[in-house]
Amino acid sequence: MKIKEIQEEIVDEFSMFDDWMERYEYIIELGKKLPLIAEKYKTDNNLIKGCQSKVWLQGEQSDDKVIFTADSDAILTKGIIAILIRVFSNQTPADIIEADMSFIDEIGLKEHLSPTRANGLVSMIKNIKMYAIAFDAKK
Repeated sequence: MKIKEIQEEIVDEFSMFDDWMERYEYIIELGKKLPLIAEKYKTDNNLIKGCQSKVWLQGEQSDDKVIFTADSDAILTKGIIAILIRVFSNQTPADIIEADMSFIDEIGLKEHLSPTRANGLVSMIKNIKMYAIAFDAKK
C-alpha cells in the first residue's frame, strides 16, 4: 500500500470512535500490537531526542524500502510510534521524504496530546524522515 492509502485507512479507523477516550484506548491497543524491537537496538543512538518518554527507533534498508522497528516505555507513546511505523515502514526513502503528514491533524492527534507529547510526535516524524534522507543519499 502507498503511504496516502495507509493514512486514509487510519483516518477512517479513527472516525469510527465518538470521543477521545475511545481513540486513546485504540492508540494503546495499536502499541500493544507493535512488534518488539530487538534489544540490541535499544541504545542511546536510537533514542529519539525531544520525547518525554523513551522512544527507540531503528531503520534498515531492504531493497529500496525502509523497514522500521520501534519501542517505547510509555503505552500511549508506543501507540503513536506504532501508527507512524504502520505508515512509513516498507516504503521507499523518496516516498517517506515527500509524505504529507496532514493525516495527523485529520485524526486530531496533535491537538489532543500534551505539549510535550506533541513535541515528541514531531521528533518521531523528524527521525523517520532523517532515516529516509540518509538512505536516499546512499543511492
